[in-house]
Amino acid sequence: MLTYKIRIKGIVQGVGFRPFVFNLASKYSINGWVNNDEKGVNILAFSSKENIENFIKELKENPPPLSKIDSIEIEELKSTKIYTKFEIKKSETSNNKSTIISPDMAICQDCIDDINDESNFRANYALTNCTNCGPRYSIIKTVPYDRCNTSMAEFILCETCKKEYEDPTNRRYHAQPVACEKCGPQVKLYDKNNKKISSSLEAIKEVANLINSGKIVAIKGLGGFHLVCDATNEEVVNTLRQRKNRPAKPFAVMFKTMEQIKENTSLTKKEEELLNSKEKPIVLVKKTVSTLAKSVAPNIDRLGCFLPYTPLHHLLFKFLHNPIVATSANLKDEPIIRFKDEVLEKLGNVVDFVLDFNRDIVNACDDSVVQVVNDEISKLRNARGYAPTSLKLEKKVSKKILALGANQKSTIALAFEDNLILSPHIGDLNSIESMEYFTRTIETFKNFYDFEPDVIVCDKHPNYESTKWAKSLNKELVFVQHHYAHILSTMAEYKLKEKVLGFAFDGTGYGDDGNIWGGEVFICNNKTYERAYHLKYFKLLGGEKAVKEPRRVALSLLFDTFTLEEVLSLDTSIVKQFNEQEIKMFHMVWQKGLNTPLTSSMGRLFDAIASLADLVHFQSFEGETGLAIEQNYDETIVESFDFEIIEKQIDLSLMIKQIVQENDIKVICSKFLNTIVKIILTISKNHENLPLLFSGGVFQNKSLLEQLSKALNRKQIKYYYSKEIPLNDGGISVGQIYYTI
Repeated sequence: MLTYKIRIKGIVQGVGFRPFVFNLASKYSINGWVNNDEKGVNILAFSSKENIENFIKELKENPPPLSKIDSIEIEELKSTKIYTKFEIKKSETSNNKSTIISPDMAICQDCIDDINDESNFRANYALTNCTNCGPRYSIIKTVPYDRCNTSMAEFILCETCKKEYEDPTNRRYHAQPVACEKCGPQVKLYDKNNKKISSSLEAIKEVANLINSGKIVAIKGLGGFHLVCDATNEEVVNTLRQRKNRPAKPFAVMFKTMEQIKENTSLTKKEEELLNSKEKPIVLVKKTVSTLAKSVAPNIDRLGCFLPYTPLHHLLFKFLHNPIVATSANLKDEPIIRFKDEVLEKLGNVVDFVLDFNRDIVNACDDSVVQVVNDEISKLRNARGYAPTSLKLEKKVSKKILALGANQKSTIALAFEDNLILSPHIGDLNSIESMEYFTRTIETFKNFYDFEPDVIVCDKHPNYESTKWAKSLNKELVFVQHHYAHILSTMAEYKLKEKVLGFAFDGTGYGDDGNIWGGEVFICNNKTYERAYHLKYFKLLGGEKAVKEPRRVALSLLFDTFTLEEVLSLDTSIVKQFNEQEIKMFHMVWQKGLNTPLTSSMGRLFDAIASLADLVHFQSFEGETGLAIEQNYDETIVESFDFEIIEKQIDLSLMIKQIVQENDIKVICSKFLNTIVKIILTISKNHENLPLLFSGGVFQNKSLLEQLSKALNRKQIKYYYSKEIPLNDGGISVGQIYYTI
């Protein structure tokens, strides 16, 4: 008989790993023990060599569904001790915390069956879960992941739940949030005056009736509150828009079933797979003829869809007539709200009622948003279900590193030992509340891992709130240029270190020369970069105001291309956006360079083209122009506009001249995206020895990325772009880490 010590690291706590090991040990006649500590799971296996080999093989090949094994260390022990049984030992604690925290997961089918089974003691219990589903990250305060370290600590298990919790053969063995109606958190309905109306199933029925009758309700989810209303009721959806001051940004819609989604959209097999996955993200799909209110997603052909992912959602849909709008409960530029009283304080003029439960959300976590590009996942917002996201480093780092990401779509990342951890989406750092959420998230992760950074990495932008915060600390600081960090984030996903030709196309980032970059081409590796090409600079009329008004960017490009008299004589929609006096005033401002910062931004170029095509002149949400161009792309149009590359600058004045002569919107949008593809192909010819790499929010444009991929595949050119890490600023913190390790 042999004795082996097995150490497993990764997402192995709170996912049913110990009972899985216990039952696997029984299957292969293994004696010994299993336990948790702050680093992961430890197993002592005592049996024959054949049994232990089979045990380890199945451990590697068929682990629990929510687990993620990063490493397995196997050591044979020279021991004479004989073990006569296999047991689950109590968690060990030390001062070295490195257990990877599991993301929250959607309710599993077994738990759905439980709440639908009237003979089950958990029938209709809205907070049912087991080791294969439910809250993890959102309820944990520190590791190890034991009930006493979660927001479930105050709820004492009843005898029935305790029996399941202590039975290693039960799927609720050590499921820390486990409870029932008798011993667990309770659902309660309140009106906007904070008066309790009802509780438990009656509250859920009442909420369904309220939604069916056209009311707006805030409903608590896993990581925060949703604002919910009937998605087929035009009047109530418009009311929600008015109350929330959200004129056009699309709302996500939660459907009862996949069949309902298919009635309103056109799904690919991969999109259906993601919608049904254990993560249950919001998936952007193609709209078809729909029964939904037009104001759910006005003026675009995309719809963000998702399926119920908590038991409360499933119970609610028993009594609802229609799909529901389910959008994050927050004020503009603020994080998702976690507490009922805060909903009533901040959104009392938005909601009519609040459905709450008394299990605290310790760590807020928004819904993940993904799309399918080239039949693969592309993450737009990395959050519930996917985050915290862990990447394994090739070697251990000598210092603990904290990366602070960007100002928009903020995330943080940590590196310690051989772990790189990416936080869930935090949001835009444009308010006191969002900065509080940012610093709270840092404290949360420091607490998880007893992590005190030796090095802090941040963006070079001197006015980023995260950069200012970093400078206030007495720590070693490393500054990484924004667009280089974009390239590095994709390099990190693929563990690339060799030279690449990196295209970083986005909206805004602080350049090394103090200008606003965003249309950059780098020759770089993981340590150095050279700005090889960039979009020719143009001026943003009114600075930040130009971001909200694409017509200003379009007018600036006209000034670059034509004389004032020629601009005034153009018979185009963009010129008609201004009166003659305004055009002359803007021209004077443009000439004198008054509040007209220079930019090479590809994102702002998209804004300009959307305005020149008479699609969007005033932008009400980020990315509106890109969506408008994307939905007007026609694959049958294969031509492109003209451009020049002069002294490593991409000059698009020839394209602007051709666009003002074109009246067909689809031709403008299609030829524009084809032109970007052609620019990339042209530049790549000069560097045929280098693989291509694409990063930045512009590459979230599905039509652009798919057409680019087709062109590169035809030419058999090697290329990379991020799939597991967001291409947008949500991946910046990973790139900052990769530069520093």
